[in-house]
Amino acid sequence: MLIAALVSVTAVAAADERVLISYEATPSLGFDLPKLKTAGYAERAAFSAEVLEKIVPKIVTSIGIDPAVLETEVTPGGYLLKTNASLQTEAALDDATADRLAAAFGYIFHQHSVLVSRLDDSSGSTGFVTVRFPQDTLDATVAQRFFEKADAVEKGLGGGYTAFGDEQIFLNVVDGNGKPYSGLDNAAFLDGLKRTAAAFGPPAPEVSDSGTAAARFIGNDWDKAPKGEDYLARLGGAGSPAVTALGSIATEYAALVSASALHFGWN
Repeated sequence: MLIAALVSVTAVAAADERVLISYEATPSLGFDLPKLKTAGYAERAAFSAEVLEKIVPKIVTSIGIDPAVLETEVTPGGYLLKTNASLQTEAALDDATADRLAAAFGYIFHQHSVLVSRLDDSSGSTGFVTVRFPQDTLDATVAQRFFEKADAVEKGLGGGYTAFGDEQIFLNVVDGNGKPYSGLDNAAFLDGLKRTAAAFGPPAPEVSDSGTAAARFIGNDWDKAPKGEDYLARLGGAGSPAVTALGSIATEYAALVSASALHFGWN
């Protein structure tokens, strides 16, 4: 089980500890796609799967990582009561390498942010709750229904989640001062999700785990850094081997976005 959260990591993790990098393949900005905002989950998932096959391995290789050491899948992910297709990359990477990879993903996919996280980290202050569904019953539709139900049970539970297999993971994300955005402490956050699970169904889920997580937020301020300079700085800056390699990958990604926009009617 893997957890994503927006808190600061205070210790440097060893290279043999698993890390999760969470991001979307559909661009958040930089392309004129007025109808992308209303695109359904199936369209976004199909695009994400194509990106996973054609683009992700090249990004990984560009910063000196063997794609064979990574495991990446397309999964539902929720933010502010909306479920979209997301990509989750798991590997045994040290913090510096994980940050570089996150920056490369954020740069190519024009994301505001990418999450780098580790589970059950005692140094973390963000609570997590795992809700487990019966085998093969958790899909994007069920995940969205539970997401909405949780917010109706307790305001503050509609912030975000990550799904893996039949597990939906909710995060009590904190701000820079350690205050949860949800307005709930970890105990109340857990209690609200227990009540939601008890009232939900079919399918009937259960809260299967809870604890704390630690992670960091790798991002770019596109208003102040319109060429992705924040990301590029983590990759050695303009002219570095990694950034040079990413230039051709960015062209391939743009062509894939264009073809998908034509196919799905995102223009």
